[in-house]
Amino acid sequence: MYKNYNYLRRPLLIPEYGRHIQEMVDSLLEIEDRDERTRQAKAVIAVMGNLNPLLRDNAEYTHKLWDHLFIMSDFKLDVDSPYALPTREDLEVKPERLSYSQGGITHKHYGRNIVRVLNRLKFEEPSAIAEQMADVALYMRNKSAEYNQEHPTSAMIVNDIKILTEGAISMDEDWIKNIEAAHKSASTHQKNNKKQIRTGRQQQSKNGRKNNLRHNTQK
Repeated sequence: MYKNYNYLRRPLLIPEYGRHIQEMVDSLLEIEDRDERTRQAKAVIAVMGNLNPLLRDNAEYTHKLWDHLFIMSDFKLDVDSPYALPTREDLEVKPERLSYSQGGITHKHYGRNIVRVLNRLKFEEPSAIAEQMADVALYMRNKSAEYNQEHPTSAMIVNDIKILTEGAISMDEDWIKNIEAAHKSASTHQKNNKKQIRTGRQQQSKNGRKNNLRHNTQK
């Protein structure tokens, strides 16, 4: 007994319409009379439009249905279409290749923006460099830790800055350590301030509840 499995059938060119619509399109190719073939093609278009009735009467959607009809016939259908016939070349046009910057970067985990910042700092005054390098060094340390899954030493950060700037900016390890110490101190101070504010609010709320309880007791 012959069994018609899907894997034995030829692939659907537009699977969204299903096997029955594809078979209707295939049957159009077997009609010899052009006028009859055109009339039957319009009937197939109407059936295809019923799959999305809200857009069926839209001119743009109707144009798309005719394009799909020719695609499903593998561009072999010869009928009188109200629209220009699509071609295989039109659908296989490849977009132009975008021109991306291919400039090499030696330390990809820092990102290209850090390289640009360092290149700009090379032409700044020493005071401006020292002011901005604090944030740059801390950022580089965080990114290196994320990428390598371990905290880099100050010597590594100093060496990377020297490499990325081609020796134009040379930092001292003690300077990096002082920056980190100042950053940790500021972070600790900020946490303590938040903790004091939170404790103060809790105390105010507690005192307010006590005052309300005392007031209700006196009544």
